[in-house]
Amino acid sequence: MTPVLPPDADPPVRFLAFKATALIVLMLALLAGSVVYVLHARGVFEPTQRVVLVADDSEGVSVGMDMTFAGFAIGRVARIELADDGRARILVDVPRRDARWLRTSSIFTLERSLVGGTRLRAYSGVLDDPPLLDGAERTVLRGDAAAEIPQLTAAVRDLLGNLNALTRADAPLARSLDHVEVATGRLAGPQGMAAMVAGNEADARRLLQAIERSNALLARLDTLVANADRQVFGQGQPPGPDGRPAGLVGDVQATVRQLDALLADTRGSLKKLDAVLVEAQGVAANTREATVDLTALRAEVEASLRRVDGLILDLNRRWPFARDAEVKLP
Repeated sequence: MTPVLPPDADPPVRFLAFKATALIVLMLALLAGSVVYVLHARGVFEPTQRVVLVADDSEGVSVGMDMTFAGFAIGRVARIELADDGRARILVDVPRRDARWLRTSSIFTLERSLVGGTRLRAYSGVLDDPPLLDGAERTVLRGDAAAEIPQLTAAVRDLLGNLNALTRADAPLARSLDHVEVATGRLAGPQGMAAMVAGNEADARRLLQAIERSNALLARLDTLVANADRQVFGQGQPPGPDGRPAGLVGDVQATVRQLDALLADTRGSLKKLDAVLVEAQGVAANTREATVDLTALRAEVEASLRRVDGLILDLNRRWPFARDAEVKLP
């Protein structure tokens, strides 16, 4: 039975149930497409490589937190678990296209600052090293600024203690300043630097007297040097009659000239003596030759005498009656 509509009612929409169903299906498709797009944009369907980071604790680290390299996100924390040794294991998924920035020499840091959240960073100094393998474990270096606050407080406390020790009334610095003030007062006194160096007025006067005596001694020394120049070099005196300079130097020069003349005469005498020696050498050579000849002649004479002596002996043997015969040799 067809329902009766009032006269002023709109006519019914045809295929209303189909259209509503189609709209719901379309909305579900759009919602599913959006979810798939978001998942694709988040890299859910992209192949990834896992890196396991080991830390003492995972405070400040949350699932979904990015791991950055040079300021760009190249990985995301997928899970955090507690190992059997009580250390935290942070599982990071890195897309294959970004895994080329991770090398075997890469360093991973977990930084906590006073302002802001925790940051997980990766550093690769040598990009020519072998790439990091899938599932590799690396120890995280922690940089916690809040952990350094107690050390900083202790250092400031020590610094303040040292400053208080320096500024005490009986501190060495205060005594040094007192000594400086005393030295400055002596320096500003009537005797000035001498009083500061000597330490008291009596020693300062002695020091000044020693300086005055030194000045007088230097003046006398200057006079002595001037007299020595005048006596030795003849400075300020007219030259002698022969033109030589006055003073000891002029006398020495004259003596040297006389000595040169004497040496010239001696040189001439030596030349004459050389000639006499040459002639004496000739005479000695002739005498030597004559001595050689005389020796040979003497040897011949001695041989002749020996023959004569032998002859006389022979005559004495043959003529025994002539015993008183005597032969005199020349």
